[in-house]
Amino acid sequence: MAALTRDDVAHLCGLARIAATDTELDRLSGQLGVILDAVAGAGEVAPADVPPMSHPLPLTNVTRPDVLRPGLTPEQALAGAPASEQQRFRVPRILEQD
Repeated sequence: MAALTRDDVAHLCGLARIAATDTELDRLSGQLGVILDAVAGAGEVAPADVPPMSHPLPLTNVTRPDVLRPGLTPEQALAGAPASEQQRFRVPRILEQD
């Protein structure tokens, strides 16, 4: 793979809005080139007949299917509440009203 030039790194820093000095640009061009070579090398490891995958083991969804079932009526839900009003739980006011 072709090495990154100092101008390439300066362009990338500009896109990322990173301020870099001349010394940092020189150092980063070498470091980023090594990283890109390592990533390219990882792509060469897998043979062409192996499809890309996100996980090495086959995964299946283990959640249960959604089943519609009856819930509580408002009266049942409010039966144990200390106070209720208009089919809602009534709680003490904690904020002043403007």
